[in-house]
Amino acid sequence: MPGLDLQLVIALLLQYFLASLRIGAFLLSAPLFGARWLPLQVRIIMALSMAAAVVGQLPPVDVNLLTSSVGMVMIFIEIAIGLTAGLTLTIWFAAMLLAGEKIATSAGLGFAAQVDPTTGANTPVVSQILYLFLLVVFISVDGHLMAIATIMESYRILPFGTPVAPDVLIAAGIGAAGSMFLSAAIIMLPISMLLLLINVAVGIISRSAPTLNLFSFGFPITLIAVFILLYVSVGSFGASSNDLIDSGLLYMQTLIGDLANG
Repeated sequence: MPGLDLQLVIALLLQYFLASLRIGAFLLSAPLFGARWLPLQVRIIMALSMAAAVVGQLPPVDVNLLTSSVGMVMIFIEIAIGLTAGLTLTIWFAAMLLAGEKIATSAGLGFAAQVDPTTGANTPVVSQILYLFLLVVFISVDGHLMAIATIMESYRILPFGTPVAPDVLIAAGIGAAGSMFLSAAIIMLPISMLLLLINVAVGIISRSAPTLNLFSFGFPITLIAVFILLYVSVGSFGASSNDLIDSGLLYMQTLIGDLANG
């Protein structure tokens, strides 16, 4: 009875492991998949399951690859591609967190903060509400499936072992950060400007009637105003969320294409 060829089994397991690196790094850094409340075991199972769909696209791998410098560079490149793709999408989504933080600060609600279960950071409640709103829209439009499809398609566009230019990865992160600040400004400026006008009006009233207590009079008005403005702006938040999702996914696809073109 013929025995089991351990060399072949080890080579197949190594090929499977290498196929899961890019996907696993993406799941660790991407929004929704990289949240702290999602157990690491679930992400590992997802990475291994999705790797089964692309393992056939990898060329046969020599077992000695892990002990060579070339193999280490290939592994580092795979992890860098997955991390950069996920981080660029996360940076785009952080625009909603930044906009919520500025709105909360303008309304005097910066102190109303708690630990965000998604990021683990101490952020204002307004930021958490807007970010959860963005994640709901992201799931409802199947954005998570499109993100997974993009990283799976990257194995065809950018096969394993393809050399990449580090400056493309760095430029992608810098460009995503700039777009994040611009998007956050577009989202929060209308509400922040209206809150500024309300604060100016409260200041004028307090100057004309010094006997009025500014804290007992101005803060409730600002608080009611920000709740009304947030309620009225739900539609625009939905449109902004769609724009962020479309732009983030397009940016991620452009990144993969730029890496393939060198």
